Amino acid sequence: MYQFIKNGSVTSTKGFKAAGIHCGVKEKSKKLDLALIYSAEPCTVVGTYTLNKVKAAPLLISRDTVKKSKYVKAVVVNSGNANACTGEEGYLDALDMQKKCAEGLNIRQHEVLIASTGVIGQKLPLNKIISGIDKIIPRLSTKGGIDAANAIMTTDLKVKSYALKVKLASGNVTIGAICKGSGMIMPNMATMLAFISTDAKISKSVLYDILLESVKKSFNKISVDGDTSTNDMVILLANGASDILIEKNSRDYNLFKDALDVICIKMAKSIVSDGEGATKLITINVKHAKSEKEADIVAKSISNSPLVKTAFYGGDANWGRILSAAGQSGADIDPAKVSISFDKLPVLLPNYKLVIDEVKAAKILAKPEISVTIDLGNGLKESTWWMCDLSEDYVKINANYRT
Repeated sequence: MYQFIKNGSVTSTKGFKAAGIHCGVKEKSKKLDLALIYSAEPCTVVGTYTLNKVKAAPLLISRDTVKKSKYVKAVVVNSGNANACTGEEGYLDALDMQKKCAEGLNIRQHEVLIASTGVIGQKLPLNKIISGIDKIIPRLSTKGGIDAANAIMTTDLKVKSYALKVKLASGNVTIGAICKGSGMIMPNMATMLAFISTDAKISKSVLYDILLESVKKSFNKISVDGDTSTNDMVILLANGASDILIEKNSRDYNLFKDALDVICIKMAKSIVSDGEGATKLITINVKHAKSEKEADIVAKSISNSPLVKTAFYGGDANWGRILSAAGQSGADIDPAKVSISFDKLPVLLPNYKLVIDEVKAAKILAKPEISVTIDLGNGLKESTWWMCDLSEDYVKINANYRT
């Protein structure tokens, strides 16, 4: 059992504070560009990271910190500069960022995670961040989660901040979260960051299993443009402040896991619906596949297809592009068995029987949220992904990203 908390954030969770300020990285826009999340109680921590072989310095440091540290207490994040592809100097700058935050909070360096997001290949304005850390620490508060969510945004248009109150058999716990992401979005992490807090008490191995499964169902099933980025991670912090222990294979484990799935899917869909230049959120349901892997392969191919994305943007019921994308996916399908529908409107039936009503289809495709079902007629497994359309604005945003 769970319930969303109105205006929830990472600080809706007991024991967590946060803040977001402008420190000068986003010099032109003057927008918030430095975020800090902190728990006085030590946090068990796990994470998942981009599969791009080009990984930014802060990601490498945080991944190593998560692996080696028994617990952490803080996460400091800057936006506007990715500190990626910056060599040894960028790595040392990231370490300085971690060290400065630890000193300011009077904790150990390995108790701090760091993250950056923004333009790749530019030197980190370290002096601005160091000065910003001095300014942000006194602003930490239990109401600072929304500011922190604002401060991690890049091309995002909407703040992405959520929290759930979860009713367990042994009591109530909370899950809070903030995330960012708009472009360079593809499964296996993309240009997105997500920071999740909970006051449940969970061991590292159990926490990792829960996070991994939730990421597979959410962040690894979204696509904006098919690109993965260099800085991207999902971090889950559990400070145990509720004093409610969640153990593997217990009833509370399953309840907590279901709630984490819900909030991760909520975040994943919010990233897609806020995709750069996006006007529509499209749910792709692949049914009756031989295996879940085959269903995923088909859904991924459709979700990443620029031809499918542009057809949705134009309101064109071009089922042929969807079938073609499924056919080129590499999955073992028989195209003659495939049926396709928009929402609940049949478009294509097996043996290429065309039943589309163009007028009704046009009305469906004009909506901001659309569901597409691709029935492979080939088995019992299924998978659901989320994608957005691709408009002229996507080109404009990315043609001028550095300027």
